[in-house]
Amino acid sequence: MTYRRAGHSGVRLPAVSLGLWHNFGDTVPLEAQRAVLRRAFDRGVTHFDLANNYGPPYGSAERNFGHLFAQDFRPYRDELFIASKAGYDMWSGPYGNGGSRKHLLASLDQSLRRTGLAYVDVFYSHRYDPGTPVEETMGALNTAVRSGRALYAGISNYPPEQYREAVTILRELGTPVLLNQARYSILDRTPEDGLLDAVGDTRTSLIAYSPLAQGLLTNRYLSGEVPVGSRMSVGHFLKHEALTGAKLERLRTLAELAGRRGQSLAQLAISWVLRDPRVVSVIIGASSVIQLDQNLDALLGEPLSQEELAEVDALSR
Repeated sequence: MTYRRAGHSGVRLPAVSLGLWHNFGDTVPLEAQRAVLRRAFDRGVTHFDLANNYGPPYGSAERNFGHLFAQDFRPYRDELFIASKAGYDMWSGPYGNGGSRKHLLASLDQSLRRTGLAYVDVFYSHRYDPGTPVEETMGALNTAVRSGRALYAGISNYPPEQYREAVTILRELGTPVLLNQARYSILDRTPEDGLLDAVGDTRTSLIAYSPLAQGLLTNRYLSGEVPVGSRMSVGHFLKHEALTGAKLERLRTLAELAGRRGQSLAQLAISWVLRDPRVVSVIIGASSVIQLDQNLDALLGEPLSQEELAEVDALSR
């Protein structure tokens, strides 16, 4: 495993982290989850990324992780960097989502109970909430760190201007802030519209989720068919309309480029996101040990050449 330093800090994170968004809820057998977590840790993946509402149902990913942590990982707690988040929909009623102090701290306490952890390594404000003053949200993260429930603060899904403001407030409070978590892939280059600059200017790091664009940047859909059991066949987050004819042709051309490099399309996509030194890690999901190993092997590839980068750039834009 390759490790990268997170921002202007002493923390090093694996270049590839494991996200527990889709494959660790109650719809997946616990033994399958255990196998993926064990294999990831054996290969040097020390960072596991959670949130309060990961599942399905909400909370089940943290609960299942807590069960496996108690059985397998408790002796290795100091070799793990575990994240949780709050800010999106979690429970009904007026305090079940958003950026309020009430929601964030109540949610963090629930997350600690579900996981059985004494603290998380980083606690994120999961989204920018225009209905809550940024000072209030950052004050809640400051309390989470100062109370010992988290070691670091993180920001996720904030626009560049609000991100800069949030980092400024946290540093004025003396709260260590490491990461901005954002969606970033060959097919979604939104962070290049100011967010990567904000990360660089504030001496923090971007940690990228959905580097495979919910599975579009894999070999799974290159035939134009939708495999049974795939994320697109379920349609929760990846819709059929995402696979247009023009996009399919671009994906096939990217796959040809990957093949010339001796990589799969997914491995190329991971290598591409990691090309930028402001990106500390990519968060991947994995439904099996085989899939996990294939994605981690992206780190074995050679750096992209300038010619290859130009080819990807033309296709992605």
